[in-house]
Amino acid sequence: MPSEEFGPIDVVVIAAPAGAPVTGEAIPILLDLVDRGIIRVLDARFVRKEADGAFSGFDFADLDRDTVGELTVFAGATTGLLNDHDVALAAAEIDPGSAAVMIVYENRWAAHFANAVRRNGGVVVAFERIGVQELIDALDAADAAA
Repeated sequence: MPSEEFGPIDVVVIAAPAGAPVTGEAIPILLDLVDRGIIRVLDARFVRKEADGAFSGFDFADLDRDTVGELTVFAGATTGLLNDHDVALAAAEIDPGSAAVMIVYENRWAAHFANAVRRNGGVVVAFERIGVQELIDALDAADAAA
């Protein structure tokens, strides 16, 4: 597929600390986004960090449903964007005894817009994701100032 047909690409690392109530509630929501063509998962890895700090990264093809549930649908999802270095970076951010899911996904909903921008010579010069807590803090500050 030509690059001009791609939407913006994001990477998310979602950690599950030891003892967290991993219910799988978010998985059907993710799968729905994929099914509706809103996003497309390009890469997916599972990271586990042992109590001693040793860590491992796995493709979902190497795991069973007991470990990652319905995320096994992303078995083999790889473009090479995630590698062992990325696994090490993710492992450095999670606590011993924790696990994380790393997902690279395309924002298909923005592909037509991004394609039009590129066709017309537009170039992204900056991109920043604003966290939910930052938004809440800004809204609270705006309310307090009003």
